[in-house]
Amino acid sequence: MKAIVITSPGGPEVLQLQEVDEPELKDDEVLIKVEASGLNQADTVQRSGAYPPPKGASHYLGVECSGTIQALGKSVSRWKIGDQVCALLSGGGYAEKVTVLAGQVLPIPPGVSVKDAASLPEVACTVWSTVFMMSQLSAGETFLVHGGSSGIGTFAIQIAKYHGARVFVTAGSDEKLAVCKDLGADVCINYKTEDFLKRVKEETGGKGVDVILDHIGASYLKQNIESLNFDGRLFIIGTMSGSVTEVDLRALLSKRLTVQSAGLRNRSRENKAVIVSEVEKNVWPAIVAGRVKPVIYKYFPLSDAAEAHQLMENSDHIGKILLVPQFSG
Repeated sequence: MKAIVITSPGGPEVLQLQEVDEPELKDDEVLIKVEASGLNQADTVQRSGAYPPPKGASHYLGVECSGTIQALGKSVSRWKIGDQVCALLSGGGYAEKVTVLAGQVLPIPPGVSVKDAASLPEVACTVWSTVFMMSQLSAGETFLVHGGSSGIGTFAIQIAKYHGARVFVTAGSDEKLAVCKDLGADVCINYKTEDFLKRVKEETGGKGVDVILDHIGASYLKQNIESLNFDGRLFIIGTMSGSVTEVDLRALLSKRLTVQSAGLRNRSRENKAVIVSEVEKNVWPAIVAGRVKPVIYKYFPLSDAAEAHQLMENSDHIGKILLVPQFSG
């Protein structure tokens, strides 16, 4: 089969399409013929050499895909050959075929094409596990997501609105904010021209928001803490601005704040299976109802993975970027 290989750690140009061996199927896995794979920030960081795959995972890029099941491991019972599915991967999605644990596979939601379904597993599992399972966002609360026009952001806006939250977003252009507004965001803040802390305080009568989902990290920590309401919850899923900073613990104590952080890729197989099951139960109905939709910016042939990575790192996109092994425009 063909797969994208990192020829050496570096920029997008190190990605090359090569002929490689097919993955070996284990008893508790399914083999998927890939229809599409989603790009994620984890892929660009792994490409640079800073985010190695978990032990035992494929060393090829790609943490989500969609496609058709071609083979079943001996102990797999739910799925059958020919099923069209999407899946949360530990790696290997930038290829024509990939194996994945059966517990990390999801059915394609009705109304979503097989190709577009590749945009769902990583964002759905990330947002549901952090914002809802761990931060317990509930109806009537306020929620701020940074990078509202990203794949994570566009999904988070929709599912938070579906569950009755008031949604705040930051983004870096009026065009991106317009898309966020169309998706349901209530308060849209251009972080290049506005102080998001000041705007959050204005819009909440000085109280602050209840939950924040942040991938910026160090440079936003102080403002994020100040932007939270009493009993507020901050969840950090990335460190784009750096990972080291200082915090005045009195700010946490005085407002009874919770600060959490987690990645998705390095969680245990058992934990991932629980998250995937919860996503199917709680998120898929919103997609079926048409209240949450994939937001796709562009499709690239698998062979153009380097160009796709360049686009992602330029942050010019809105929503998800997908790679398609059998590209047809």
